[in-house]
Amino acid sequence: MPDPRQYVLAGAGLLAGPPMIVRGVRDLRTRQIVENTPTARIRSMAMGLVEVNGTVEARSLATAPFSGRRCVYWQVEVAVRTSRRGGWRTVHAESSGQPFFLRDETGVALVYPHGAECRVRHAVEEECHGLALPELYAAFLAERRLAGRFLWRLAAMRFRERVLEEGQQVYVLATAVPRSRAHAVSDGEALAATGTDGAPWTRRARDAGDEVVAVLRRGAAHPVFVISQSHEGELAFALGLKGAARLAGGTLLTLGGLALLLDALRWANWLH
Repeated sequence: MPDPRQYVLAGAGLLAGPPMIVRGVRDLRTRQIVENTPTARIRSMAMGLVEVNGTVEARSLATAPFSGRRCVYWQVEVAVRTSRRGGWRTVHAESSGQPFFLRDETGVALVYPHGAECRVRHAVEEECHGLALPELYAAFLAERRLAGRFLWRLAAMRFRERVLEEGQQVYVLATAVPRSRAHAVSDGEALAATGTDGAPWTRRARDAGDEVVAVLRRGAAHPVFVISQSHEGELAFALGLKGAARLAGGTLLTLGGLALLLDALRWANWLH
């Protein structure tokens, strides 16, 4: 008689393997796009998929929820441990979302970071048991009234925060679209809505907004959107390594799960 655990292991492999393969293929495809897309200057870049390098400038400032740092953009991720071997599952992700300026020696672009794969170094990364969370993290979960927060706290939890600060050099792979007047910052109310106050900030944002030649964002035709502190070569290498590992691991899990399932079914049929 087949061991019932064999069905459980087979199901786990067949559930985990295919998504891992999909993510691996996506990483390898993104690497290929990174390698094949020529680096452009902001002022002369064509509309469509582009890659540019530049310096981050604030359109408005935000306060990162974990570190309390004033920054141009923040992104946080909450994960729970899934196994004793160190596996983690992301249960909540959130970002500030406000746009920022990207400047090179030729011009300025306005970046809308919503939907970007942000490859930025962690400002905060902390692991702790859910039943003994520091007040900062417990308050973060409670304020957002996340449905699964009580269940998550029965396991170990990991809190990560990434921030982009003024003056940082970043690589951006995104879709460039024409600038419109709607994207310009032209009055104090617009700046107040993004959390920035004071006349100097208003003038500065207006001046930078007047220089904007295009908007960089996630595109419909080209959904690849990456913001990275690594240069192109490092990014391509990391994507290739991760993609190959995911593809190999997903294939092994899928084939292993299928083999276990077929073996269990074969024994079940033989017994009958």
